[in-house]
Amino acid sequence: MRLKTTLLLALLMAAAPFAPRATAQKAQELLNVSYDPTRELYGAINPLFEAQWKQDHGAALTLKQSHGGSGKQARSVLDGLEADVVTLALAQDIDVISEKGKLLPQDWQSRLPNNSCPYVSTVVLLVRKGNPKAIADWDDLARPGIQVITPNPKTSGGARWNYLALWSHASRKFGGDEKKTQGFVDSVFRNVPVLDTGARGATNTFAQRGAGDVLIGWENEAWLAKAEFADQGFEIVYPKESILAEPPVAWLDANVKRHGTAEVAEAYLRFLYTPAAQEVIAKHHFRPSDRQVFEKHAKEFGDLKLRTLNEEFGSWAKAHAKHFAEGGTFDHTQVVAGTN
Repeated sequence: MRLKTTLLLALLMAAAPFAPRATAQKAQELLNVSYDPTRELYGAINPLFEAQWKQDHGAALTLKQSHGGSGKQARSVLDGLEADVVTLALAQDIDVISEKGKLLPQDWQSRLPNNSCPYVSTVVLLVRKGNPKAIADWDDLARPGIQVITPNPKTSGGARWNYLALWSHASRKFGGDEKKTQGFVDSVFRNVPVLDTGARGATNTFAQRGAGDVLIGWENEAWLAKAEFADQGFEIVYPKESILAEPPVAWLDANVKRHGTAEVAEAYLRFLYTPAAQEVIAKHHFRPSDRQVFEKHAKEFGDLKLRTLNEEFGSWAKAHAKHFAEGGTFDHTQVVAGTN
């Protein structure tokens, strides 16, 4: 009996090297809930990271996307949309997810470089071929007879950047006079025929439906419209100064723990800072955070004075309370201008 047992163990040991090896990790899915203008950006970045993850970990990964107005996307996450990561238009939207949903810590913005912003952008003006209304800067948007297209700040993060860019310009123009500043912004919104829920919807209203004389929007959206509708000859007008738009990213601790995706979620967001991803970011006309990559593409971006949100408004909490909360300046604008 002892001889048979010894032979059996020897056979098992000899066969062990030929037994199939377990996969390093099982296949995973990751949901990135993002804002409107990043559809094409993440459509290009995701396959690169999926390939990198498979190479490094020997397991398949499927990245899924959800897009919409940034504020609307944040509310969807709070309502149960199972995001692993969020890549939204502004920090306030992720703060809301942290405060109301308790899905990530309040210091989330300190976990990644550059306040969790792998790229930045700004707000520019897109006009029709030949710029028939001679729009050169923010002041022109308040002129009678100019139709302005911009999304709704209540649902769109990009629209909030647009609104703050207008407010910042007017505040400096009028030496901080609140009444005159409010009046200027109201005048611009009197020229807005419709408020789309997101930045991409506003771009489509301007480019596809042919509404409006000028679109206020993200720099990358303006370049995208120029490329996709090349036959229409759109032109980008860079104002003398604008806001520095800082769209941040974050993983949602509670969700990734439940999904078992904590490692891949963090790796995905850190991948956005790598030279490979930064090159894709630049090619899609977002301004990369990597200085070397930015310098390489600097001539592709408009030269204008960029003012930070903290410099102009103190913080997103202060900006939100004053301008976008119930009873804020935008509510006043809606009543006076009759927008909806």
